[in-house]
Amino acid sequence: MTEKTSLKVGLIGADIQLSKTPAMHMREGAAHGIAYDYELIDINTRHVPESALPDLLDEAESRGFAGVNITHPFKQRVIGLLHDLSEDARMLGAVNTVVFRDGKRTGHNTDWYGFYESFKRGLPDAKRDRVLLIGAGGAGVAVAHAALKLEIGHLDILDQDISRARQLADQLNARFGTPRAFAVESAESSLPHADGLIHATPTGMPAHPGIPVPASLIEARHWVADIVYMPLVTELLAQATRKGCKVLPGGGMAVFQAVDAFRLFSGKEPDPERMSAHFNELCMNEAAV
Repeated sequence: MTEKTSLKVGLIGADIQLSKTPAMHMREGAAHGIAYDYELIDINTRHVPESALPDLLDEAESRGFAGVNITHPFKQRVIGLLHDLSEDARMLGAVNTVVFRDGKRTGHNTDWYGFYESFKRGLPDAKRDRVLLIGAGGAGVAVAHAALKLEIGHLDILDQDISRARQLADQLNARFGTPRAFAVESAESSLPHADGLIHATPTGMPAHPGIPVPASLIEARHWVADIVYMPLVTELLAQATRKGCKVLPGGGMAVFQAVDAFRLFSGKEPDPERMSAHFNELCMNEAAV
């Protein structure tokens, strides 16, 4: 089999112009001698509706892409447009990476691994008896899976759609065999009793400014993890830092989900430390502008 010397992939989502994923993939590709082209396919800049997802997938495949990453708001919607799912994607019901190979589209989920690795490195000694997770959407299902893999004893799940939170809790309890996940109707009913907070919605991104919980609920004893990394310091993390909390920015999850996606797209073994250093370099350059 001839080794590929060039590769084209993309990212499909909304409001993704600030994404650092393309730069990380292309720099790592260059380190492996691959002319690696990573294109943003942003429905906002293209001025197309969310219903354009099937056409965008068709376009990427017809243009010879090796695959695409998938982000908000498509991580669950894309599933019906695929031929097959990896075990993780099938189990989680959410896809963030689609590989095009031999005329088939296979969906994968590298988000859960991204959060798991980031948490282990960034908050290794965090107390994990009880935690509040905000968000039961495409990213939330992956983060919730990682949370129970991280041996969080009691996971409260809060979502604007309480039925979605309940469904996720039921799925987790069935998957892990013990009742450790519970839907809650408000942050006020959980955070006073919780050790930490995990945020897994788009709130805090440029197109979705704000903070997902009242700042008054955050105490110095809490640790706070955010999956948003644009900006790297969200309003949630800024408020938590001012209160003396240990925080985990979304950058680590962004790096490690990219590590796994690069492996799937290229068939090469990426260097996580090199990709992490490059991500930090990108953030410093952005801050200097």
